[in-house]
Amino acid sequence: MQNQTFSSPNRRIYLDNNATTFPSAKLREKWGELLEVSGNASSVHQEGRVPKTILRDARKKIAELLSCSPLEVIFNSGASEGNSSVFNSVFQSAFPARNEFLISSVEHPSVAKVAESLKSRGAIVHLIPVTRDGKIDLDFIKKTVSDKTALVSVMYANNETGVIHPIKEITQIAKAAGSLMHTDCVQMMGKCENNFNDLGVDYATFSAHKFYSLKGTGFVFIKNTAPWLPLIFGSQERARRGGTENITGIAALNIVLDEIATISEKIQHMAKLRDLFESTVQQKINGVTVTASNSKRVCNTSSLVIEGVDGDTLLMSLDLKGFSVSTGAACSSGSPEPSPVLLAMGLTRAEAQSSLRVSVGWANTEEEILFFVDTLAEVTTKLRAMNEKEKKDANVC
Repeated sequence: MQNQTFSSPNRRIYLDNNATTFPSAKLREKWGELLEVSGNASSVHQEGRVPKTILRDARKKIAELLSCSPLEVIFNSGASEGNSSVFNSVFQSAFPARNEFLISSVEHPSVAKVAESLKSRGAIVHLIPVTRDGKIDLDFIKKTVSDKTALVSVMYANNETGVIHPIKEITQIAKAAGSLMHTDCVQMMGKCENNFNDLGVDYATFSAHKFYSLKGTGFVFIKNTAPWLPLIFGSQERARRGGTENITGIAALNIVLDEIATISEKIQHMAKLRDLFESTVQQKINGVTVTASNSKRVCNTSSLVIEGVDGDTLLMSLDLKGFSVSTGAACSSGSPEPSPVLLAMGLTRAEAQSSLRVSVGWANTEEEILFFVDTLAEVTTKLRAMNEKEKKDANVC
């Protein structure tokens, strides 16, 4: 079977959209226009007026999507910066009266590592357990949150398994104890219907490159009653985030936000592909388990455990055949250790080391999915045979 359709410009089949996405077709069409935008939004002359208008328009669109005030939106470089900014703001504002933080045990490293860093400054960090299906232990939160809790932080959806967490319910628990609430929304935009206004959080962080715009651009929602201290000092963003704004990135974001506003068809498309992939792969390959299949998940994400193969070897074999997939978070690639997320869910090291993450995107097709499953079956059979031969040779020796 020849692959005739491609979702990425480099003639490969790209199935790692949770790591990053290619710029949308509409954005690529207008790329030349973006490069013509120059000037500094802080300038008062003519060249500063267009960037200032771009900033205003993008901020207004985000506010409409989130049902918030434009003044509650700050542009930055992405969610990693946003997560650090949130934690440092809360710590400096609340310490020492409130010195405890609750984060889920399956958070992205940009949350886990900044929380860990606060320990050396006197913070106490509690890890919220999850079940094997990736579901948050709400009882643990209820028992642990107290008048010493400064912040509860739980991601909207997990980047490796796609599991969606009950943020609204968690927020209500946090608020009852007087705690602030943060959610990392990196995996929300572009793959979920917009229900942000129902969440009730104080902070939320976003990265544009996760939803078909450019890297180096992001934004933070900060409720007008929540404390905020700049991580980078300067006069921009009402002195809340210094540095000349990334106007090209924000202009690109402005274009993609129009597509995000009408996302229903894209969600249905990705859900159809995800379900096709999971049903077909289990038909054609034995010993395959879909992680967290019983949990509510974002429409595009499948995390598999494939018995008898090493995930990294499988990934490299698929890469050589023209498929881009992953074994977990992109920022953890190259680590010899299995996924901390899967281990936190109770998977064994062997299971975690046999994992594969497939995350489809707006432009993927049924033909790509079926072609990928055929190739995955072929590669899995080959790797399993090699493993069996190695075991037999070892027994002979």
